[in-house]
Amino acid sequence: MSGFVSGIGAASSDFIYAIIAGYSVSFVTKFIEEQLFLIKILGAVILLVLGLKIYLTNPVVQMRKQRKRSAGLVQDYVSTFLLTITNPLAIFLFIAAFSIVGGERNFLTQSVLMCGVFIGASLWWLTLTSLVGLFRKKLSLRRLYWINKIAGSVIIILVLVSFAVMMVKEFIG
Repeated sequence: MSGFVSGIGAASSDFIYAIIAGYSVSFVTKFIEEQLFLIKILGAVILLVLGLKIYLTNPVVQMRKQRKRSAGLVQDYVSTFLLTITNPLAIFLFIAAFSIVGGERNFLTQSVLMCGVFIGASLWWLTLTSLVGLFRKKLSLRRLYWINKIAGSVIIILVLVSFAVMMVKEFIG
């Protein structure tokens, strides 16, 4: 359930970006372009913290905590929402997608399109978390430990490389 609620946090972020892209494309695009450097830095910091958290997480401790905690779904939702809302490239994805859809759109068709984004993303997360639930019993704690180490390391490395490339492009050329 926690994974699905986290996914709904991501779907909510997508929904907000879809609303922004659908209703106020030019204003939002200009703002994001003006603040893109700061948004990228914020996103890099958040992803770096996420990578470190994954790397340092001990699955045994996490499983014990998960069994004890009772009100973690709100935290799961909010943390995933905040992580995904800091991705400025998502707005450009939605702008591109909505421009491809084309045609005359009024408030009703725009609203149906926005709801379609949320429902589609929610169904994706329901499918993904259901599949994970099916394979959960096949993963040993040792495998989970190494999955955390590898995933955390990959995230940290990719963030650092992306950040370095961004800085080179920004300041060198």
